[in-house]
Amino acid sequence: METKVGSACETCTVFNAKGLKKLGVNTDNFDFVVALAGNPNTGKSTVFNALTGLKQHTGNWPGKTVTRAEGAFVYNEQKFKLIDLPGTYSLLSTSEDEEVARNFILFGKPSVTIIVVDASRIERNLNLVLQILEITDRAVLCLNLMDEARRNNIVVDERSLARKLGIPVVATSARFNQGIPELIQTVSELANGKIECKPHRIKNIPPAIEKAVSKLSREIEKVYPGIANSRWIAFRLLEGDEQIKEALRSGEFV
Repeated sequence: METKVGSACETCTVFNAKGLKKLGVNTDNFDFVVALAGNPNTGKSTVFNALTGLKQHTGNWPGKTVTRAEGAFVYNEQKFKLIDLPGTYSLLSTSEDEEVARNFILFGKPSVTIIVVDASRIERNLNLVLQILEITDRAVLCLNLMDEARRNNIVVDERSLARKLGIPVVATSARFNQGIPELIQTVSELANGKIECKPHRIKNIPPAIEKAVSKLSREIEKVYPGIANSRWIAFRLLEGDEQIKEALRSGEFV
């Protein structure tokens, strides 16, 4: 059976198109911050433009040569600021693009993270998806390029994928604006706590490593009260991640 473009979230309500207003570059006085992440060549910029009505408004991240795009939209009288993160294959911070994307999701505390993947090459995108789900509890998978998947006779079981990942999955063909209304609805419901995610996390960790991670995580929370994702930070510190060490020393992202 051919996959229907739309949302795999069983709790989502019918989208009200009258509640949407694209604001372009007007990003002042927002209610929620939404991060847009994904591999290169997944149509991420097309999703960004479809949500904001822009043709990309770019600038530089503070202190970085990496460019960013910002835009906004209003839905049901709430304003959403959208940050288009650099396209990356990993969050292990081996490049400046990866460092910027990782640090924003980790320390920027976006209200929702949209993870854009190529529906015809899901397996290539899952590495980044699973890494992001180790960091954040509020994410939606945007299964983009569904038109190309259908052209290649690729069928995706969206509901099964949503169950396994523990987050909503919305199928889109952003270039044709298909699925974008459902994506906006899902982002709104996530931001307002109407959808509860139970994202896939690493399990069966050896006891010695689990003990070390738990202990270090508690110490991190003592030094930096209220810090997000202390457990993931503990993993990275134990692996010797110098960028995370420097970020904590400088307090730049805390």
